Amino acid sequence: MTTPLIDATEMYLRTVWELEEEGIIPIRARLVERLGLSAPAVSETVARLDQEGLVHVAPDRTLELSEHGRQLAIGVMRKHRLAERLLTDVIGLPWEEVHNEACRWEHVISDAVEERLVALLGSPATCPHGNPIPGLSAPPAAPEGELVTMADAAKAGGPAAVVRISEQLQGDVTAMRFLREHGLRPGATAALVVDGGGVIATVDGERVEVPDHATDHVYVTAT
Repeated sequence: MTTPLIDATEMYLRTVWELEEEGIIPIRARLVERLGLSAPAVSETVARLDQEGLVHVAPDRTLELSEHGRQLAIGVMRKHRLAERLLTDVIGLPWEEVHNEACRWEHVISDAVEERLVALLGSPATCPHGNPIPGLSAPPAAPEGELVTMADAAKAGGPAAVVRISEQLQGDVTAMRFLREHGLRPGATAALVVDGGGVIATVDGERVEVPDHATDHVYVTAT
């Protein structure tokens, strides 16, 4: 997980912010899962971030970003998602590979380069996976209808529009390649049902079973 291009402080702050964005209560156990690190290593780093005034550990063990910590986290995520846009729209890297590459770029993009990227890319509202790019002047339009996971939408049945993919799933290149190959990218519409215990998606007449671990990380709205 660690390379010379990865800043541990930024990585932790971004992950706490990412959990908040997904509606998941950020606690150390969730960081262990997301970062693939040991519990003692995570606890040690969280304690350091607390001492530095970037994170506060609440009595219920919830991790709360300080104002400074939040601004740092937002800045890293903004650079991450701009890098994903550059890698997809300009460089042409495969959609399923841009997340892991952007995880390295996010720590080395300067503020000056970020400004140039925003101009070059035309102030994009979202990353290639449908997630808002935080801190830009033009936020994306809110999707019509309630945003739910593909798993929950399939239980209700019917057509749904793919809106965004969680950061956690983006790190799974195999799952992301499956979504791309079967047309399940943001903006696509699929008919969803539960059949035989699995989620079946039909896109442009093609019927496929979506991997179980992916259905909780693809967010859709009913159409």
